[in-house]
Amino acid sequence: MTALASRTVTALSLAGIFLKELVVSSVAVARQVLGEKDAIAPAILAVPVDLRTRAGVTTLANCVTLTPGTTSLHVSEDMSTLYIHVLDAPSGDEVIAGIKQTFEARIKEIEG
Repeated sequence: MTALASRTVTALSLAGIFLKELVVSSVAVARQVLGEKDAIAPAILAVPVDLRTRAGVTTLANCVTLTPGTTSLHVSEDMSTLYIHVLDAPSGDEVIAGIKQTFEARIKEIEG
């Protein structure tokens, strides 16, 4: 498979993962808003970023922001850390690992 074809397949995989996360997160936020009485644990987290390009970091920040319940707040000057707000983060480490394993891993593959 050529590099372009491989990147295209990975980009489609990223789109699919994003759509899945969009649905799952939308349901979770709707449950909180519509009356599920569980306590939420909002947090601001520093996500270490291992991407090489501004486009990659921007794509990661946009994926995070477009997923309900999370918002990108700031990217460090050296682009090594993305600060995010999470509506419900009982475990910050799990949230960070989820972002890195889903969105960042695919974006890294696309970067080449």
